[in-house]
Amino acid sequence: MACLLGSFLLLPVIVFGGGSPPEEAVSGELNTDAVPALYLPWVLKAGAMCDEIPAALIAAQIEQESGWDPEAVSPVGAQGISQFMPGTWPSWGRDDDGNGKADPYDPGDAIMAQGRYDCAHADLMAGYLKEGRVHGELIELVLAAYNAGAGGVLDARGVPDNGETRQYVDLIMALVAKYTKALKESGAVPAGQRLASPLRVKALITSPYGVKRPSSAYGYHTGTDFGVGVGTEVHAAGAGTVTFAGWNSAYGNRIVIRHPKQGGKTVETTYNHLFSLGVAKGDTVSVGQVIGATGNTGNSTGPHLHFEVKYDGDFTDPAPWIGLE
Repeated sequence: MACLLGSFLLLPVIVFGGGSPPEEAVSGELNTDAVPALYLPWVLKAGAMCDEIPAALIAAQIEQESGWDPEAVSPVGAQGISQFMPGTWPSWGRDDDGNGKADPYDPGDAIMAQGRYDCAHADLMAGYLKEGRVHGELIELVLAAYNAGAGGVLDARGVPDNGETRQYVDLIMALVAKYTKALKESGAVPAGQRLASPLRVKALITSPYGVKRPSSAYGYHTGTDFGVGVGTEVHAAGAGTVTFAGWNSAYGNRIVIRHPKQGGKTVETTYNHLFSLGVAKGDTVSVGQVIGATGNTGNSTGPHLHFEVKYDGDFTDPAPWIGLE
């Protein structure tokens, strides 16, 4: 719940557009069927405030906070669907639903305040990470700050080990899968390509294959980086079998798929720094199947997809495989 534990560090109020919820909104990776219809427009709007906090995370956080109960009150006095403490609410609550009052018991007001609060914490924690004042994953630090206060995270130099906050963070991260769209219609590898693109959105290549990186064990960039916000759907570049789906200290949340041989040689693709995983080791996937969502986990300087192709066991430039040149 918002600032239940630890010291509270007041953050600057960031202004976002208010008013009524949008009539149409792009759901992105959100599994809209899992969100109560009454609150869906607000979850979509709050999840569009900043790249670091997607709608699926907003929804998972609400389930953990209140179970979608707009009249919820905790034993320590946290209020409403997003469980704001009375001392925290005035800094973040606004009359977003336009009914003449800013009220933590109004779901629209509360969910929008939650988005503002999370996005402000994302900015703050990103700065702390850069300065080396805290350690951990950005999203987990944001959730910890919502529960324990930014000051509590700063004092602990990461997710506080206070018997509650770590569990709070882990439960929400586990719930994200429920609110992430699982599958999409399978496609096919486009004519003239050896693999399909792992993304269905236009994305800037922020670092191509082969760029020298002193920090790389291979002495070069082993894949292609696509600059996309957290929560963008990631698709299987070809049919195959998932040989790894889990955590790697450098790659963060990572998926590896083994595909049928081409030219008598093995082909593997990897998808790295993901926010969430939609498949497990041993799963069979089809071309275009949604396998996860982009993130900023592991050794990462910002939200992106690091996509690799291994041919006959060696890294190779993904660009010609997916039709980029």
